[in-house]
Amino acid sequence: MKTELPITLILFLSVFSILIAQGKTSEVQIDTAYSFDKIPIIYQEVGSGNQVLVFVHCWSCDKSYWAGQLEYFKNKYSVYIIDLAGHGESGLKRTEWTIENYARDVVAVIVNENLNDVILIGHSMGGPVVLKAAHLMDNKVKAIITIDTFQDIEGRWSDEQFEEFIKPFEEDFINTTKGFVKSIFDQNADSNLVQTISNDMSSAPPDVALFSFRSLFRFDEAANFDKINPPDRQKAIPVRFINSDKYPTNAETAKRHIKDFELKIIDNVGHFPMLENPKEFNRILEETIKEIE
Repeated sequence: MKTELPITLILFLSVFSILIAQGKTSEVQIDTAYSFDKIPIIYQEVGSGNQVLVFVHCWSCDKSYWAGQLEYFKNKYSVYIIDLAGHGESGLKRTEWTIENYARDVVAVIVNENLNDVILIGHSMGGPVVLKAAHLMDNKVKAIITIDTFQDIEGRWSDEQFEEFIKPFEEDFINTTKGFVKSIFDQNADSNLVQTISNDMSSAPPDVALFSFRSLFRFDEAANFDKINPPDRQKAIPVRFINSDKYPTNAETAKRHIKDFELKIIDNVGHFPMLENPKEFNRILEETIKEIE
């Protein structure tokens, strides 16, 4: 039977029930930082490890998509999961939903918590967001790990290709988003999970989602990687890609712009490896973090 509960509630109840059973509900704290434009940015924190992990969600999602990582990593690391402005519980009173403004939301949390040596982890749109955040405050960033994004950082769509892509979203946001989300899962993904996430993401505010898409299209991935590791930088920021095998990743173009780069592939998953195969995803992510440390 397919559930109609929003994924935010499903994931929250799942993690909350585990914490209750362990008597550890007080460990999870919900806090607020204020971004450059005074928008409240809601985030959760748990754990007390020396290494800080900051997780950033993808387009039209929210911090609850990282609930499995919050639970898995809380006993070893200090873990932060963020709702970007216009998403989840964070504020909506913004007019320009750009990658740079989202990056400033991440910066706001890191500054508010006075965090250092942060490993930034971004899924999909969260990848460009954490990359831009690293550019804005590279003295606080230890490494960047991106999840199923940056398949070819030199590849760019033409204006015509992008307009053809976005037109159906503008005409019928809900149904087009549902179809789009279903198409980026692995063919063997759990049907309940696919349905739940497609319902959740299609309920996002269309104005936020469409503006975000346009900002993503204009984001020059290669140029921004060049910015975080300029030629005169003595020690490069490590960058790690963890991508699914659904789409090929051009590692050669990445190596041309990233000094300290490695790629890992998760097999038999689609665009949401942390939800489709959380056990394998957590294993690979933990392995990657330890290699960086």
